[in-house]
Amino acid sequence: MPTLTEVKPSQTWKDVFTWWPAGVPKRGVLVDALNETIPFKSFLIRDEMLLLERTNPDPLGARFILLPFEAVHSIKLVDPLKESVLVDAGFCGKLAKA
Repeated sequence: MPTLTEVKPSQTWKDVFTWWPAGVPKRGVLVDALNETIPFKSFLIRDEMLLLERTNPDPLGARFILLPFEAVHSIKLVDPLKESVLVDAGFCGKLAKA
């Protein structure tokens, strides 16, 4: 089993999307390596690629974007989530109560 320092960030992002928690809607905002934000309402994965279905078409009319996992910088979750859903997803700790 690789140590934490041996795991590539692209593999970590692939794992996040592959094992997306059932209690979390498959939508949010992806921030890529160029700091561009991409709102999405669903996604598919294939090997080292991520296909995002955009919430709205971009200025050129594109409804989908295909990018490698290595281009993912962060994900913003836009739906309210319960602490129990996040714990089930592998996160630990406590959220603020108010």
